[in-house]
Amino acid sequence: MSELHVLLVPDGADSGPWHWQQWLTARAREAGATVTRCPGPVEPAGWTAALRAELAAVPPDAELAVVAHRGGARTWLRHAADPGEDEVRRADRVLLVAPAEPGVPGAGPDVPGEPDAPALRAAGGPTRIVAGTEDPELSVCAAHALAHRLRVELDVLADGRGLDLAAGYGPWPALLRWAMYGSVPVADRFGTAPHVAGWSAVPEGAR
Repeated sequence: MSELHVLLVPDGADSGPWHWQQWLTARAREAGATVTRCPGPVEPAGWTAALRAELAAVPPDAELAVVAHRGGARTWLRHAADPGEDEVRRADRVLLVAPAEPGVPGAGPDVPGEPDAPALRAAGGPTRIVAGTEDPELSVCAAHALAHRLRVELDVLADGRGLDLAAGYGPWPALLRWAMYGSVPVADRFGTAPHVAGWSAVPEGAR
């Protein structure tokens, strides 16, 4: 069995010790996974480069799960939209948690043309969005539109808002199951019965 590597791509701000990212880090490590966190550079223009540096550091034979939150999710989309000339490590599965809409202050760099579905799948395997209702930075309507454009699955969580500590997302067992096993749907912090998602092949002609 290959090693599991979980890469967190945060919003950029310090999420504090009780946030689900810290909880996930501790629980996944207890279960034997390697967990790393993409550092937020000083300048937003360097976010994509920082992400690609973290991807390059993951062992090629490891199973890679990427969990990106808010502006970090937009950084992942920017990476997928403009892969560049160099071959970049592909993720085995990707979760975009409450991705902020482009142009929202503090949401990170706007995506210069979101990736189309083939480009997104060239960057990673099964990709999923999880969003909360009453999110001031991503309406449910906008979340559905984004999922439709990218041809990915969407989980909408009642009262989830930004799916952060303010909304009660410290411990989040469903997200841990997704990170460890690819179990879906990604339910709210109280959990639900999961099933295991399939794998997606690299599109023909993708690097």
